Amino acid sequence: MKLVVTVVGVDRVGIIAGVSTVLADHGVNIMSINQTILDGVFNMIMMCETKSENIKDLTSIQEALTTLGKELGVEIRAQHADIFLSMHRVG
Repeated sequence: MKLVVTVVGVDRVGIIAGVSTVLADHGVNIMSINQTILDGVFNMIMMCETKSENIKDLTSIQEALTTLGKELGVEIRAQHADIFLSMHRVG
């Protein structure tokens, strides 16, 4: 299953490390990462994949990232890549 993970919030130490750790703990491989800091606002998008196709595994990943986001003061979302791309396709 391919996933898109997005992170937005005020920049601080440990965001990338925290997200990467949660993903690794759930067996998710980061395929690509792009991050920017603009006027102190951290913005990151990761393309990831996992061998699991089980929706329960995706839910577990989402819950762990949501918990981390609350701890770090950022918004973290993980979505199935097909859904993410369909939502953001123009025309």
